[in-house]
Amino acid sequence: MHYVRKVTNDIYWVGANDHRLALFENIHPIPKGVSYNAYLLLDEQSVLFDTIDWSACRQLLDNIEHLLGDKPLDVLVINHMEPDHGASIEEILLRYPKVKVVSTEKSFMLMRQFGFHIEGHELVEVKEGDTMSFGKHEVTFIAAPMVHWPEAMITFDLTDGVLFSADAFGSFIALDGKLFNDEVNFDRDWIDEARRYYTNIVGKYGPHVQHLLAKAATIVDKINYICPLHGPVWRSDFGYLLDKYQHWSTYEPEDKAVMIAYASMYGNTESVAQALAGKLVERGITNVALYDVSNTHVSYLISEAFRVSHLVLASVTYNLGIYPVMHNFLMDMKALNVQNRMVALIENGSWATKSGDLMQDFLDDEMKQMTVLNQRLSIASSLPSSKEEELDQLADAIADSVRE
Repeated sequence: MHYVRKVTNDIYWVGANDHRLALFENIHPIPKGVSYNAYLLLDEQSVLFDTIDWSACRQLLDNIEHLLGDKPLDVLVINHMEPDHGASIEEILLRYPKVKVVSTEKSFMLMRQFGFHIEGHELVEVKEGDTMSFGKHEVTFIAAPMVHWPEAMITFDLTDGVLFSADAFGSFIALDGKLFNDEVNFDRDWIDEARRYYTNIVGKYGPHVQHLLAKAATIVDKINYICPLHGPVWRSDFGYLLDKYQHWSTYEPEDKAVMIAYASMYGNTESVAQALAGKLVERGITNVALYDVSNTHVSYLISEAFRVSHLVLASVTYNLGIYPVMHNFLMDMKALNVQNRMVALIENGSWATKSGDLMQDFLDDEMKQMTVLNQRLSIASSLPSSKEEELDQLADAIADSVRE
């Protein structure tokens, strides 16, 4: 059964939605699913921009066959070779043996590495600034290395102002009948999953995204549509989207807000975290969110760390070290380049309270531009009433810093 949506008079969405996959890249939970976007141009030549994951290949083939009928597919443009987009290449080549394949040098290398039988097909290697005409539609190619694979490019249709943006500007969540950003309430329903997608998939490569944004700025007045490989097609409110990418790719927080991430074995550290949250709200700092790092997937923690201006890390000491899941969170923040944050520390330990010093050392030695507040709360097993004044002082210091 086919299902397509028209993007412009000549360009169609021919992708698929996936609610069966539990973990994107076998690591990130996607409880609301994900879309795999591919686009078909019908001009003097027919052109397919990217394919989709193998699990949804049948839908892609049905969609293409519905639009082409008995006509051949003339050109396959591959902007990004990651298997959730490139896995169906082999099937397209089998179904349309005369198709011409257009991509980058590194992309063709990856096709061969993945075992795709591309020899015998016409292969057209393109690079930055090259153009191609398919009839009335002319496109130009823009290199986008490390956004987020080294072979990535984006394609700009000069005729309709359509930017095929590969993994840039994508999002988790299945489209489920909707296609355009103005068909959803993005700021209410999608922004958290768009942020989680960017920060965990692309977050490490902020400088490369900045380089791509600088290129996009030279054509932004010509862009009418942004067609990513996941999530909605953008045809309005580009400023909103670009502002988010500017914050994320420069590691500047979106909100003056506090994230309290706690690692608690028996509930005592959690009680302190809850008390701190209440004291912050009493001081007028209401944008506060608590996360138990033991039962919150780290992709959500990373997304929130990109959003907020202030982090509170509250950890028990475990085998004279940082509690393992808190240490994992720190390692992921380092790997994804989280920086420019104000951090407060809470440590707990029943006989050797070491986690505070160890977290401080990690933030100072392993991460970039992380400022740790001088006020630190240290507790032994649980918080006695005699320590509540120190908790108040910590709340004051965080609140004052947020207001700066």
